[in-house]
Amino acid sequence: MFAFIARQPILDRDKEVFAYELFFRDGKNDCYPSVERDETTTKLIAKNYQTLSLDDISCSKKSFINFQSETLMSGLPASLDPENVVVELETGRNEDSSLLDMCKHVKNMGYKVALEDCRLKPSWDDFLPYVDLLKVNSNHENLDFFTKNINRFIDANVQLIADKVETQDSFSVFKEMGFNYFQGYFFARPISVTNKNLPTSKLTLVELIGASSSESFDVESINSVIEHDVGLSYMLLRFINNPMINKRYKITSLRHALNYMGEVEIKKFIALLALANLSDDKPLELLHLSLVRGKFCDLVGTEKNIGSNPPTAFLVGLFSMLDALLDQEMQSLVEKLPLVDEVKEALCGGQNDLSMYLMLVKAFESGNWLKVIRISKILEIDQKLLHSLFNEAILWGNGVRRSISPHFPASKA
Repeated sequence: MFAFIARQPILDRDKEVFAYELFFRDGKNDCYPSVERDETTTKLIAKNYQTLSLDDISCSKKSFINFQSETLMSGLPASLDPENVVVELETGRNEDSSLLDMCKHVKNMGYKVALEDCRLKPSWDDFLPYVDLLKVNSNHENLDFFTKNINRFIDANVQLIADKVETQDSFSVFKEMGFNYFQGYFFARPISVTNKNLPTSKLTLVELIGASSSESFDVESINSVIEHDVGLSYMLLRFINNPMINKRYKITSLRHALNYMGEVEIKKFIALLALANLSDDKPLELLHLSLVRGKFCDLVGTEKNIGSNPPTAFLVGLFSMLDALLDQEMQSLVEKLPLVDEVKEALCGGQNDLSMYLMLVKAFESGNWLKVIRISKILEIDQKLLHSLFNEAILWGNGVRRSISPHFPASKA
């Protein structure tokens, strides 16, 4: 079980999640933590902090994990499934001869091998029989090399991952070249920034966003909006009867849900429902990332005892990628949406408590542990507790995503 971890998605050519790369704060160089951890420490972490299994972290997708060479050569823990774990090796950490030996060793254990960085001195032909994936930094030097050599890797049945892909243009270039997978936050960027009006089909969702960010709550008007939309009604009932949300009672209507969950929780759900419908033509990972951010910011807000009505911390995290979902500038977008001022300020890069929560969750996503430490001191929240809250947000996001998504695709081979 893991308590101190970050993950980054690896997407396929259709922008669906193929796998997650995992980064361990309690392991050297973000590698898998040592199995020699003190037993007392392990029990203490398990007792006091929310911990995750690999399936929890990776949503039953594949996990790309870096290991120290000593761990690899001594044998991997039996709890790791070769069907779901890809062993990632960096070419700069070892001599090429010892790296080749490690590739052979890992393949003999039944795992797939991903080479990262790919600065190899000898002939690639020595490595290709033992390598399943190559991860390539998306810079001009690598681009030129792989443009000339890509057929060599394709012929060897080696799949290619473009790393640090931060723009849609870069994604398109590597996709056109024949790369299979893509890592980076290109999918969280607007495709084209415009000031277009929201389509009529989205106006109902704007009404719902307004309801979630207002101190007042008119259950009759909201109930009317949802009742007249079959899709929204279905999603409401499916979501509220999710065991992650409600383990005891079968909920049959918004009024029933309001009586059971309370006004603040219903406001969070309405905001989530609106976001899920706004993102119907976008990569599912965008919605998933928004869910985790919303829950994490909400949990941090609870620790800091900020007001919960309206649920401002939740809304900041949940709506933090509205610009990518609607392909508009955030500043222009929030002017069109009925959000409270402190939420608008945080979403547009202003400085307030809510923007600090957003910076913190982004630090977790990127495995920027130094930034996590710095912000935890500013907020005066224990770092280990923050890790536990982030893990709780991941679990919540996994469960909610299954409820609001029409499908939850399994990992591809």
